[in-house]
Amino acid sequence: MMRSKLVEKIVETERTLAERKNHTDFTDFWKPKGLGRFYSFLNPVSYLKALKHQKLFCQMDGLFVDGVMLVAAIRMCYGKKVTRRSCDMTSVGKSLLEVSVREGKSLYIVASKQESVERAMTMFRERFEGVNIVGYRNGYFANEDEMDEEARHITEVNPDFLVVGMGAIKQEEFLLRVKRAGYRGIGFTCGGFIHQTALNETDYYPAWIDRRDIRFLYRMWKEPYTRKRYLRAGFLFPLKFVWEKYF
Repeated sequence: MMRSKLVEKIVETERTLAERKNHTDFTDFWKPKGLGRFYSFLNPVSYLKALKHQKLFCQMDGLFVDGVMLVAAIRMCYGKKVTRRSCDMTSVGKSLLEVSVREGKSLYIVASKQESVERAMTMFRERFEGVNIVGYRNGYFANEDEMDEEARHITEVNPDFLVVGMGAIKQEEFLLRVKRAGYRGIGFTCGGFIHQTALNETDYYPAWIDRRDIRFLYRMWKEPYTRKRYLRAGFLFPLKFVWEKYF
């Protein structure tokens, strides 16, 4: 029995993806069908935030797991196998850039600070020659009116893929704002993807770090300000996840 709406959504998304033929590069799963579709990613840190905003996250068309701890927790507590995916260069983010180059799909990015997003765009264009980035801007807005204006602009541009990195809750809320404005493409949250890209020449995580699934340790070393949130999640997440399942 699923006692967590978030886990239920994750498992449902995983099942749908597994049923698709071209699930390796996700092009079939995320093929536009005339209506906007929106996806987000949860790790132990964002899962704790999502517990307080379950209605918001369940409005996403799909939820993926970004974090081996959450993958293991779902397997142990629910007996369900899910795959770790993230909107960065280790997974989905790279796939979107490759699809853009291969099929001419358009990308629009709203994330990070302006200098970071500009540096990341330069790196993407250098590494993925021919990538079709039709617009980008930072993820900071002065007020609701500015967000509404940007949502309308994105809808007018109508990119195939929209990638939003504004931090958990804000980025999901912005995707739904764009959906209400009438956007008909496919949107993804990306957390710190653009910020990380700007820091480290496209590949934020060394290959050996990625292979050993110790990305969170590398980020704690690379970005000391993240240590408190990871340590807090390392303690609270197992307790809340088990409590949610069994009590």
